Amino acid sequence: MTAQLEFWEHNLLAQAYAPLENRLRHSIELSAGSAQYRRAYQECRAITREHSRTFFIASALMHAEHRRAIQALYAFCRVSDDIVDRNDGDRAADLRAWRQRSLGSNPGDDPVALAWADTCVRYHIPRQYAEQLLDGVAGDLNPRRYETFADLSHYCYAVASTVGLMVMHIVGYAGNEAIPYAVKLGVALQMTNILRDVGEDWRNGRLYLPEAELAAYGLGDDDIAAGVVDDRWREFMRFQIARTRQLFAEALPGVALLGGSSRFAVQAAAELYAAILDDIEAHDYDVFNRRARASDGRKLTLLPGIWRRSRAAQVTA
Repeated sequence: MTAQLEFWEHNLLAQAYAPLENRLRHSIELSAGSAQYRRAYQECRAITREHSRTFFIASALMHAEHRRAIQALYAFCRVSDDIVDRNDGDRAADLRAWRQRSLGSNPGDDPVALAWADTCVRYHIPRQYAEQLLDGVAGDLNPRRYETFADLSHYCYAVASTVGLMVMHIVGYAGNEAIPYAVKLGVALQMTNILRDVGEDWRNGRLYLPEAELAAYGLGDDDIAAGVVDDRWREFMRFQIARTRQLFAEALPGVALLGGSSRFAVQAAAELYAAILDDIEAHDYDVFNRRARASDGRKLTLLPGIWRRSRAAQVTA
C-alpha cells in the first residue's frame, strides 16, 4: 500500500523522514510512576477534556497507557498554541522558555512538561518532531500570508502533521511506508481548522487561505473583513472542502498501518474532525459568524460506522 503523492508533499516528506534518519533523543532521568507524575498526567487529561471533545473521545477509545500518552501530547500542543494565541505577555520569550522546559533536561514542576517528557522517553519520540511543531507555532508570532496551497502546506505540516508523526510513535506503526499517510492526514486536519476559523483568525490579524486561490474566485481582504457569503465565497469554499475531503480519503488507508489497538481511535479522530466540513456546508459556508462543529450527538451517530471501517482496515492490514 502506497500513498498517492502530490508535488507539494515531497518537501514535507523530507522533513518527516529526517528525524528518523538522525534521531535526537530526549535525555532526561525520570521517576515515572510517582504521585507527581500521576498528577501531571491527570492535568493533561483535564486539558484535553476541556479543549477538545474530539481528541478526548478518540483517546478514550485507546487502552490506558496510550490514552495517557496521547493526552500528554495534546496538552503539550495546547500549551504551545496558547502561549502564542492567548498570552498578553512577551509571547516570544514565553515560547522560548516553554521550549526549554518541555524539550530540555529539566521540566521542573510544570505538570504538562513532566508528562510530556515522560511520554517522549517512554515511546522514543524523536525530539525533532516536537521542535518542528514549536517552530511552526513560533511562525504565528509574526503572522505571514500564503500565496499558494503548496506554501500553506508547509505550515500545516509543522503544526499538524508533526502531531500525527508523534502519535505514530506512541501507538506503533508498520514501517516508514506509514509516514506519507500521517503527513497527508495532518494537512487535512489543519485545513479543516483553517476553514472553520476564517472569521476568528481574521479578527486576530491572520489569514491562512491561499491568496492566489482567493483571487481566482474574485475574493480579497475586503470580502473577508466584511464576512461576505455570496456565490463567489460559496464556490471558493466548495473547492476548499472538496480538496480537504480528498486529503482525508487519501490519508485514511494509512490507519491499517498503525498498531491494531489504536486504529479505531485514530479513524474516529479523523472522521469526527472531518464532520466539521459537513457542518460548514449545512450553514451555507458562513464561517464568519459562527464556529462550525460536530455535536456530541452527531459524533455518537458516526461512531458505529467508524468502528466498522476501522475493523475493515485491521482485516486488510
